[in-house]
Amino acid sequence: MMLGGLTETKPATPEIQEIADQVKPQLEERENKTYPVFVAIKYKTQVVAGTNYFIKVSISNSTDECVHLSVFQSLPCENKGLSLTSYETGKTKNDPLSYF
Repeated sequence: MMLGGLTETKPATPEIQEIADQVKPQLEERENKTYPVFVAIKYKTQVVAGTNYFIKVSISNSTDECVHLSVFQSLPCENKGLSLTSYETGKTKNDPLSYF
């Protein structure tokens, strides 16, 4: 992988689910709604001065509705938490996960 380039799409891991869970309150505050279903299903990463995570999250048990999250994790020496930098709603499980 090139520095600054996106990795291939990978199945979500427990670590990725934990990242999604940590930024879920930020999304709920911005959207002014709650998400009872919030399951990370796929992700990509981008190494910069820290790591950008692009995570596809299923938000419904009955439909293919998803939200795409862009989450920034700073370098460990900066001692900062995860930050939801951007998100896209109205996505489905078939929509490609890409940089946004």
